[in-house]
Amino acid sequence: MNTEQLAKKLILWIRDKVLAAGCKGVVVGISGGLDSSVLAVLCHRAFPQSMFGVLMPCHSSQEDGEHARAVASKFSIPTKTVILDTAFDALLKALPDNSVDASVSRLAEANLKARLRMLTLYYFANHLKYMVVGSGNKSELSVGYFTKYGDGGVDILPLGSLVKRQVKELGSFLSIPQEIIDKPPSAGLWQGQTDEGELGLSYDELDRYLIAGEANNELRERIESMIAASDHKRFPPPVASF
Repeated sequence: MNTEQLAKKLILWIRDKVLAAGCKGVVVGISGGLDSSVLAVLCHRAFPQSMFGVLMPCHSSQEDGEHARAVASKFSIPTKTVILDTAFDALLKALPDNSVDASVSRLAEANLKARLRMLTLYYFANHLKYMVVGSGNKSELSVGYFTKYGDGGVDILPLGSLVKRQVKELGSFLSIPQEIIDKPPSAGLWQGQTDEGELGLSYDELDRYLIAGEANNELRERIESMIAASDHKRFPPPVASF
């Protein structure tokens, strides 16, 4: 299947899933990154009259906001902006910090941002009877690189069977601005944060393993360990059978 065929199939898949659920349209968080940009364009083509993107800055970088607005402008995607700085600060003030490790505290705060964004998207979706569409790809989902009940809290994941390389190819086909395709992938959760820095490996290395099983022993063990440790994030909570 070439990239054009893939784009068409994804657009139809999005439309079919939303209508089958009895919903009227879709809402998408646009972060200024590649995945959310590709997803926003696909969703707009699936529902040109009943889709909008939500920009949810939360002490975010100026560049991410500029990139998100650039995508919305280029493809005429309607957007709403909800600034979450104050809500985030208020929650941090109300919550105790029991961490003795600064990196643990930083991760907890980063996950709080992702969960605030999930709440915001579902607020709009509930009001409009829309579906929340997530931008997670296979590379991230496989190793649990997402926040449980945060960016993982969505209704459908159109890019969930595509590795990062395939999302890049879609981005080029859809004419996503080149600076977005080329910039280091980042969730933008803190200053200088990058996906590959957190993962401890490159997307190319991860994609090669997921597609062809190719990796040296050390890398293979690392990836398989990440997959096993994040298994709980990919399935509903277990239910006692007695």
